[in-house]
Amino acid sequence: MRSSVKGRGNVAATADDTAEHTDTPASSPPARRRPGPVAMVVGFFGELLITAGLVLGLFVAYSLWWTNVVADRAADKQADKVRDSWSRESGDGKGPASFDSRNGIGFLHVPAMSGDEILVEKGTSMKVLNDGVAGYYTDPVKATLPTSGKEGNFSLAAHRDGHGAKFHGIHKIKEGDPIVFETKDTWYVYKTYAILPETSKYNVDVLGKIPKESGKKKAGHYITLTTCTPVYTSTYRYIVWGELVRTEKVDDDRTPPKELR
Repeated sequence: MRSSVKGRGNVAATADDTAEHTDTPASSPPARRRPGPVAMVVGFFGELLITAGLVLGLFVAYSLWWTNVVADRAADKQADKVRDSWSRESGDGKGPASFDSRNGIGFLHVPAMSGDEILVEKGTSMKVLNDGVAGYYTDPVKATLPTSGKEGNFSLAAHRDGHGAKFHGIHKIKEGDPIVFETKDTWYVYKTYAILPETSKYNVDVLGKIPKESGKKKAGHYITLTTCTPVYTSTYRYIVWGELVRTEKVDDDRTPPKELR
């Protein structure tokens, strides 16, 4: 605004300037009414709900994101130990006669579920699975390892959400899809033949040496993948069964079988 007094330049208008040039006294603001008890209670609980929502959001982020980060780091570190051990054994013959299986016995590859390799360790306790790996059952039914050469069921479990979520995409597996287990010396190639989308978590028959619930009646070389369902719950179990169709010796370049190329 340009001043009406010559030679005094531009001066910004203020409330005080305006009050100087008026004889009308400024009216006092109306008194603020204190909220009633009902409004105070509603406001208090509203703030509690907002705080609870923030805490819940942080917990979900921790459970579904950060635990994956931590578990993947642990699994990658352990996987490196296994592969380093295999390399030493295969290199000049000066390494140990056999690696410590507690570090992991091999790697699971399921192209339909994930492009990642999944380290397999002994046991299905939370302590094992929380490290972002798959574990083979030792209880309540003992898994039959494919390396034993015996007929039976190589039964495995892994988390579907959080802690690496290695079996998160298990629902993508279809009948006929390959499941490959890699050891130091051998590729074990299985073919998916049956899927059970939901069963009781107490149904241990799915882990049997002859998984009759999958339709099999004779002993064979089977693999079973188990995880929780529905997603983000642990109410039921999702089951995938496969049967061994062939084995391949690992060459010097560790060339994967055609199912993984």
